[in-house]
Amino acid sequence: MSWTDERVELLKKMWGEGQSASQIAKELGGVTRNAVIGKVHRLGLSNRATSASAADASKTEAKAKAAPKKEAAPKPKPKEAAAPAPEPAAAAPAPAPRPAVSSARKAIIPAGQPLPPQPSANEISPEALAKVNEVEKKSKKLGLLELTERTCKWPVGDPATEDFWFCGLPVQAGKPYCEAHVGVAFQPMSSRRDRRR
Repeated sequence: MSWTDERVELLKKMWGEGQSASQIAKELGGVTRNAVIGKVHRLGLSNRATSASAADASKTEAKAKAAPKKEAAPKPKPKEAAAPAPEPAAAAPAPAPRPAVSSARKAIIPAGQPLPPQPSANEISPEALAKVNEVEKKSKKLGLLELTERTCKWPVGDPATEDFWFCGLPVQAGKPYCEAHVGVAFQPMSSRRDRRR
């Protein structure tokens, strides 16, 4: 199907009468409702509020196009030109801050982010706490980009400082942490409840 001059004129006439795109497509035959809507937009035909006002609007448009252009508005006086231009209603949002990168370890540290939840000292058994302290003394102190599937991913320190690192010791099978950090991270619910009391 091609848009011949006759079909375009019929489309304009029916559109001006307030016919729906579906009705126009049915009348034209061989085109879809969406094809009619697309052609209406390409032709620049106005949206219609009501069928009666649409015909008036198309006549007004035709008269406006036929009328000669009026002179441009007079230039503003120097005093008016000196007035500051109004600011836009909504300024574009500022771009999100990029995460800082630690130069020592090349670990990506999200600025202003809270530390990951760490168990408090009263939630950790004294045995597990002693084991963690011993392990952290001999840990590999890896940066974020040095972590693998086989290295302990337990964070140590404040991510916003240069003295932040990950444990890096060999992980326990099926866990993201070494044996000492698994003992801190994965505790039975009942033992945690008992320690809180």
